[in-house]
Amino acid sequence: MGRRFFDLKIDVYVPGRWYLSEPTNSAGDEIEDIWQFIQGKPVELTERLRIPLFQAGAALDFTTAGAGQTPVVSERVASLFREMAPSDVQLFPVDVEGEARPFFLLNVAREIRCIDDAACAEVQIRTADEYTERVGEYRSVSRLRIDKTKVGDARVFRTWGWHAPIIVDEDIKDALEANGIFGGRFDEV
Repeated sequence: MGRRFFDLKIDVYVPGRWYLSEPTNSAGDEIEDIWQFIQGKPVELTERLRIPLFQAGAALDFTTAGAGQTPVVSERVASLFREMAPSDVQLFPVDVEGEARPFFLLNVAREIRCIDDAACAEVQIRTADEYTERVGEYRSVSRLRIDKTKVGDARVFRTWGWHAPIIVDEDIKDALEANGIFGGRFDEV
């Protein structure tokens, strides 16, 4: 059957869950290029970020912050990624408002061109009349499916041209579930 892969998403149906605002620097200013954390590329971070609460609630092991959808994980989730996929991710300590426990910004530092257009329910490609620098990338993808033959040894990655999904292999999914991940859900791709 081969390796299986899953899109790790936030579970918006957790009752009483918290919501996080955009990450800020120590002065409280929003980060200029917040989208860098969803591009599937390594980033350089020179200062510790702060993450204000948008809405107080139950702290989650996996969530995203603000409109940039920056992934934020608890120490136990970070330790699993550190152990199982050290070359695929970067983990930056962050201060979450009102939390004494450690949290980390999760940057997936690998991008793979592997979307299987024919197997997805629908794909729409960006054209020249939109964002010229993004022509050929995906405008939308419904029911994402990937071509597993293009993944190689990656365990965690973002898809080229459609950066929103965080794709994890089955071993990482199983480890996160076995450790009781709170706030994440998985859809097979």
